[in-house]
Amino acid sequence: MMDSELRAFQKNLPMALLRARETVMGHFRPLLRLHDITEQQWRVIRALYGKPGLEVSALADKTLLLMPSLTRILKALEEREFVTSSMVEGDNRRKLIRLDHKGRAVHQMMSPLSEAEYKKIEAKLGAKKLKTLYQLLNDLSD
Repeated sequence: MMDSELRAFQKNLPMALLRARETVMGHFRPLLRLHDITEQQWRVIRALYGKPGLEVSALADKTLLLMPSLTRILKALEEREFVTSSMVEGDNRRKLIRLDHKGRAVHQMMSPLSEAEYKKIEAKLGAKKLKTLYQLLNDLSD
């Protein structure tokens, strides 16, 4: 392969990662639709679960969502009473987001269903390969 040639489309890493993501999300999308929740809303609910609250910037970092998207998602979640927001005491520029009781209830309903899908993925790949996959993806992200 010459330096100026592109690698074969099948060996294109972004496309391979996208195909894998779509395959994995295919396991979870029916569950999300069942509860009328978007993938991004679920990310926010999962990130907040078990936490006393997160500042918006920390939540954006944790969920890999851009601030304008997160703002829109939080508005929708607040309207559904899944989350509450309040200003950080002593600094009105910062906002703290907390999971409300409805958000916790959705998490508790979805968690066992989600975990069952993870078990299917693990059964397909095997525990060792799945662990290796997580390690490789983390290495790539670092």
